[in-house]
Amino acid sequence: MVKPSVLVTRRWPAAVEAQLMDRYDAVLNWGDTPMTPAEIREALKTYDAVLPTVTDQLSAEALDVPAAKTRIIANYGVGYSHICEPAARSLGVTVTNTPDVLSECTADLAMTLLLMVARRAGEGEREVRSGAWTGWRPTHLVGTKVSGKTLGIVGFGRIGQEMARRAHHGFGMKILVQNRSRLDPALLARFGAEQVDDLDALLPRCDFVSLHCPGGAANRHLINGRRLELMKPGAYLINTARGEVVDEFALIQALSYDLIGGAALDVFDGEPRISPDLMQCDNLVMLPHLGSATKEAREAMGERVLNNLNDFFNGRDPIDRVI
Repeated sequence: MVKPSVLVTRRWPAAVEAQLMDRYDAVLNWGDTPMTPAEIREALKTYDAVLPTVTDQLSAEALDVPAAKTRIIANYGVGYSHICEPAARSLGVTVTNTPDVLSECTADLAMTLLLMVARRAGEGEREVRSGAWTGWRPTHLVGTKVSGKTLGIVGFGRIGQEMARRAHHGFGMKILVQNRSRLDPALLARFGAEQVDDLDALLPRCDFVSLHCPGGAANRHLINGRRLELMKPGAYLINTARGEVVDEFALIQALSYDLIGGAALDVFDGEPRISPDLMQCDNLVMLPHLGSATKEAREAMGERVLNNLNDFFNGRDPIDRVI
């Protein structure tokens, strides 16, 4: 029996790659570099399945393949805004993602960022490593208490709920939620949370705002200059969602003029390129897209892709089908 041909666009955990090589006629990207639109088009003509990640921009240009051989694009990651949905639909391909398995680890990372920016941990580490620390003193790098403060969560899916669990039950934070759909009161009650219908009404009430909404055109620059001005002067913004959700120019202005207390980002608009002006903001914590970067989460994401492929090539509708 001929095995389906599969292209993996980036390096994955070794345990997952081994299973892919065993079950499929798999080709790996040994160089681990992002593919160009031309390379993606060629892959779609050549392989039965293409397995991209969030670093692969499957734009309309990349998906412009009149005679594609690929029948499934099995994405390694929960977000799929990097895949042009109209173009994917016109190709008639199935698209899947990997939900659930990274929620806890991404929420852990969001909580890490929240604590880091509140307690000025990034500034402190830079000072220690540079040899500039002169010792303990009462006014040195004074931050903000986290326990008991109000956290606004924008997007209350699986990751947002895990963030609420950590913040409310771990730090006694009051939880406000803004979500595009009405939430079950029983779900909100688990975290002592209140749903606020309008984002503009939520922002002025929060000491911290954590973004967990989808990316894509609908939410591009959801957090813009006007909304940053709605935040409390000492409030903090945390983004582990997608880079395009935040207008980075407006954020730079807000940080530079102390309109908000600070920000912490794990994702960037146009990553891995980062604005030089962001680099100059001391009241900003930056991490290189580490949300799901644990051994457990990354292997589980790969297993989820394998399950979707197995379903598809055995004639079943994949459980994680999004297109």
